Amino acid sequence: MKVFEKIYHRAAERKGSEAALKAKLNQPLSTESLLALSDDQWLEEFTRKIFQSGFYWAVVDNKWDGFREVFWQFSIEKLLMMSPEMYEQRGQDERIIRNAQKVKSIADNCHMIFEVQQQHGRFSEFVANWPEDNIVGLWLYLKKHGSRLGGNTGPYALRVLGKDTFLLSKDVETVLRAEEIIDGGLQSQKSLQAAQQFFNEMHQYSGLSLQELSQIVSMSVGDNIR
Repeated sequence: MKVFEKIYHRAAERKGSEAALKAKLNQPLSTESLLALSDDQWLEEFTRKIFQSGFYWAVVDNKWDGFREVFWQFSIEKLLMMSPEMYEQRGQDERIIRNAQKVKSIADNCHMIFEVQQQHGRFSEFVANWPEDNIVGLWLYLKKHGSRLGGNTGPYALRVLGKDTFLLSKDVETVLRAEEIIDGGLQSQKSLQAAQQFFNEMHQYSGLSLQELSQIVSMSVGDNIR
């Protein structure tokens, strides 16, 4: 696959060698490891990424112990029992970043996870068993059924917790447009399907995970030289 070889060798050259490039690649978790995650962990990471969106990540991280205290370590069982008034009250707590709409997303995403549990047993099982060759379908599910999980927010949370996914970062978008894989809006259905097909073809050719491929594509352009 000529386009993959071109991207791969450009990334290796930018990093100094193939060995240096490979040393920078991270692997997704296995299905077994994903299944070992609690559903509470998914709600917590969704929330963290929602609050980090458009904000200084370090500030959110510094406040995170406070978030965990205020929202019962993101226990799905406990949060389901909270009334809207309780969320409003806790949303004013000085231990967290006070943003009413983002706090409301905790309740909404808690209910999304609960609804998945009713159908699939566990949210972790739902995510672990989602086919990677249609990972954009999972992105769209989170966007449709969750709250504030569109764009890169949902995908970044999936990546952090180990689900194999590519990311539409600025550098990845640059390559997709340069190779004429996409030409319209980045988050349009057409662009998402085209990007998925591109990564599927590279996966079939190379045997690498979507995560590794996404990192290679990202490291082939931009300011991240060595």
